[in-house]
Amino acid sequence: MPHDVVILGGGHNGLTAAAYLARAGLDVLLLERDEHLGGAAVSAQAFEGVDARLSRYSYLVSLLPRRIIDDLGLDVQLVRRRFSSYTPDPADPERGLLIDREADAAASAAAFERVDAADDADAWNAFSADTARVADRLFPTLTEPLPTRAEARALIGDDRVWADFVEQPLGTTIAARFANDLVRGVVATDGLIGTFTDLDDPTLEANRCFLYHVIGGGTGDWDVPVGGMGSVTGELAHAAREAGARLMTGTEVLAVDPDGHVRYRAHDGAEREVHAHVVLANVAPVVLDRLLAAGAAHAAVRGDAAGVAPRGERPFSDDALDVPPVVRERLRHLATPEGAQVKVNLLLTRLPRLRDTQVAPEAAFAGTFHINELASQLDAAFAAAARGGIPSPLPCEIYCHTLSDASILSPELAASGAHTLTVFGLHVPHRLLERHRNDELRDALQAAVLASLDSVLAEPIEDLIATDAAGRPCIETKTTLDLEAALAMPGGNIFHGPLSWPWAEEGASLATPAERWGVATRHPRILLCGAGAVRGGGVSGIGGHNAAMAVLEGSFD
Repeated sequence: MPHDVVILGGGHNGLTAAAYLARAGLDVLLLERDEHLGGAAVSAQAFEGVDARLSRYSYLVSLLPRRIIDDLGLDVQLVRRRFSSYTPDPADPERGLLIDREADAAASAAAFERVDAADDADAWNAFSADTARVADRLFPTLTEPLPTRAEARALIGDDRVWADFVEQPLGTTIAARFANDLVRGVVATDGLIGTFTDLDDPTLEANRCFLYHVIGGGTGDWDVPVGGMGSVTGELAHAAREAGARLMTGTEVLAVDPDGHVRYRAHDGAEREVHAHVVLANVAPVVLDRLLAAGAAHAAVRGDAAGVAPRGERPFSDDALDVPPVVRERLRHLATPEGAQVKVNLLLTRLPRLRDTQVAPEAAFAGTFHINELASQLDAAFAAAARGGIPSPLPCEIYCHTLSDASILSPELAASGAHTLTVFGLHVPHRLLERHRNDELRDALQAAVLASLDSVLAEPIEDLIATDAAGRPCIETKTTLDLEAALAMPGGNIFHGPLSWPWAEEGASLATPAERWGVATRHPRILLCGAGAVRGGGVSGIGGHNAAMAVLEGSFD
């Protein structure tokens, strides 16, 4: 008998969908390629013999709705950070801008005055009020059927705010609202995380990226998950299993067809097939396209354009593995999204001293630490990368998980004063691999990250990097190609492709549940449930929730 639902991929969105659907009484099977669940939202012991479980890929939580936590009974603890950000002045690293949530008006104004941005203090507060309005009005809609563009605009209820964030390039808005290069850069980075674009690009890619970064939780706050990201997906997996979903790891999906047949390679190496009334794809849309193309190739080889009959699970014959060369070539050349970041994890023996002696490292690293992210530096970095070069200096964002949550370290390691650092380098697009082999690029980017850090520190960062059981430095660098290989994220794109506005454009069809929930594909029985769904980016569970709602509203007999 066919399953009600087969889910491709065991990342947080797939687990969310599995939990909701199994709780509704559906027969749910989830297939995950890796030996573990969680996708990019995992905790891992990255360094041999070192008892530290780092959030290896994704690392902060903003978009996960309280509705999902409550609906699924998740025991997830999130820590709100007191310090929003610290940004040293690249021209004078002995001073910097510290954004302290608990500072009074006078202290906040003094912080801006310290970096010659006194005129931007009021502008910062006004801009923050605007983003808070957008977050408060839009975030609740992410777990509801899509509003139309007109409905979203009416919800925000302020034409000036709508124009600033939705209708004109983010760079234009920032330039009009702020005078100081450093302050402009702090604001701009939310539009560039994982997105290779210019702030003034008329496609408004930066605007869409910015919007998702400032609306999370209805406040825009980015919180630290206690226990690391693995604690979040561990709870989701527990909820799914408790509800009766079957979660299979070490199972690589090979092909899908529009009628709901899924071919996979099992743990024992045998190739089998299952059939479902509906398939949820917690993979990038381009990966789904490749799986569909492989399914079509398999049907063509078997001479069965309609696909195989729904007979539950059975082994495949060897002749099913022969894929015509022309199809193989098509699979390789399907368009690939482009990621644009480098991720570096470090374990330090202690926090480094800053050149800015008026700010304690415990404050500077507790929030987002911006390095070489003046607006002008971001523009220059984009231009350099667009020409095929590695930006110098490399714009970087850093945060220290252990200042908010030391539970990811053993008690002995925490007592020693050790801390983790997570570095996210901007404007290093996947296209750089056209000029560099991956190992060379990884080494070059790691060196660029360390050099960027050193430019604002009072001591070399390398002197503080801990060593593992074999005496190697505790530093791990992931390029876009590394992400593609580890997580099946094409081009290392952390959003699975270009982000969309969190509403339906005028004239878009909303006739089916899948269309109304923003999870439709061109095949009625196949729905997106991952980051590639409308409103699916980030660690949110929103893609999984919305796909589950579409299934429960739909009919797939």
